[in-house]
Amino acid sequence: MPHNATSEAPSNPPANGSGPDYSTTLRAMRETRGYSVEELSLTCGLAVDEIEDIENGRVTDPSKLRRIVSALRLPQEALVTPAVPTPAAQGRSPA
Repeated sequence: MPHNATSEAPSNPPANGSGPDYSTTLRAMRETRGYSVEELSLTCGLAVDEIEDIENGRVTDPSKLRRIVSALRLPQEALVTPAVPTPAAQGRSPA
């Protein structure tokens, strides 16, 4: 299947501005755990389309994210940690 992604970085927030983008993190966690989208769907009780929407940054429903994190047997904080540390998180004050 061809990849028709835009030139935006995957860590950009979703266009709807509803919250942080978990797509790259969630997909990596799922793949690291050895789950296909279909297997994760059966494990967490969400539809394949719902998981794909979350992985593609279109949906950030906290209850769905918790179900996925739980199914992957990860700590609930796994998706809360920012992918790129901010200057404040690194112990430096912003410029």
